[in-house]
Amino acid sequence: MLLRPDPDEQPAAPSVPWRAGSAFIMGAVGLLCRGFLGLSKTEAHGLDNFLKLLDEREDVEGRQRGLITVSNHVSVLDDPMIWGILPLSYMFNPDNLRWGLGSYDLCFTNKGLSTFFTLGQVLPTHRTAHSQYGGLFQPTITQAIRLLCRGPFLHASDHLEKPSKSFRSPDVSDPFGGGHLTFSTNGTDTFPSPSAYLTRRYAWVHIFPEGMVHQNEDKTMRYFKWGVSRLILESDPLPDIVPMWIEGPQDAMSEERTFPRFLPRPGKKISITFGDRLDVEKVFGDLRARWKQMREQEEEKSGKLEVGVLNDALKYSEEAIRIRKECTTRVRNAVLDVRRLRGHPDEDPKAGYAETWIREGPKREGRKEDGSITKDT
Repeated sequence: MLLRPDPDEQPAAPSVPWRAGSAFIMGAVGLLCRGFLGLSKTEAHGLDNFLKLLDEREDVEGRQRGLITVSNHVSVLDDPMIWGILPLSYMFNPDNLRWGLGSYDLCFTNKGLSTFFTLGQVLPTHRTAHSQYGGLFQPTITQAIRLLCRGPFLHASDHLEKPSKSFRSPDVSDPFGGGHLTFSTNGTDTFPSPSAYLTRRYAWVHIFPEGMVHQNEDKTMRYFKWGVSRLILESDPLPDIVPMWIEGPQDAMSEERTFPRFLPRPGKKISITFGDRLDVEKVFGDLRARWKQMREQEEEKSGKLEVGVLNDALKYSEEAIRIRKECTTRVRNAVLDVRRLRGHPDEDPKAGYAETWIREGPKREGRKEDGSITKDT
């Protein structure tokens, strides 16, 4: 749910203090992560090509499409740790750095944390295991889709039932008084709306589709959740997509580490591999065409839908579900291709099915019956 501003007063970018605060947080955290990687045995593969892509995107006005990076998830510090691999010259330019999705109940529990993570370009995301506001169609996913498009987006779109007071979170609508347009994740909280500014058009969004940390000696992945398919199917135009594979943060931040648990362990081997930019039309073009046709049919019935907003048929119909499933499978296969480049044998194809992971046992977190370790993030 977005609050409407006066369009004539809406600036092209957030306030100067807000931009300065964001640059400071992004840069300082980047420096810390770079320092930690310097104390580790760090390898980067495919970084030069990825930096060329970021260089192409440095001029916001010249961008032609958004960027999605997608990877496996092996530790609670994957993000921001892996971005310490970027050169120093990239770290203090938030307009050309990633937006991530962070757990609402971990990263946004008070005003201090909420401000820190918002300045750090993290979007508040409800998890269905912890909140009635979680799921595929929450307002934060709408924000992520709009970040990947040509903004700004100033209109109200999502209508939420009024929640109980127990779900209210701190108000972090621009503490610097810059008049930020805001959105709500649950009907009562307030967060700055990043998609409301021209400087955030065609942004970069990173996503961990496994949805939780997965540490396994076989270096396999869990099934991917469907949120990534919404970013690919509903963004316009189709964003660039770069699959990634990361190894080693699970050793630096093992879920079985002892005191002090809050400190990552230096000296571990960490590998960050950037795959090639996908030929997105070849990989996803047919699915996008099917989705576009279905959306046009629905809009003929119910009227024009705003970007990132769906009616019930586009949310729950069998065809919509089939398209999301196939799209998510193709994304996962792209990450597996990068995994294969690191010399790992092919997974059992069943590993990509949600039903397969019933073998983990009934506990959501901790060591599972198959020997893996999982943790919500």
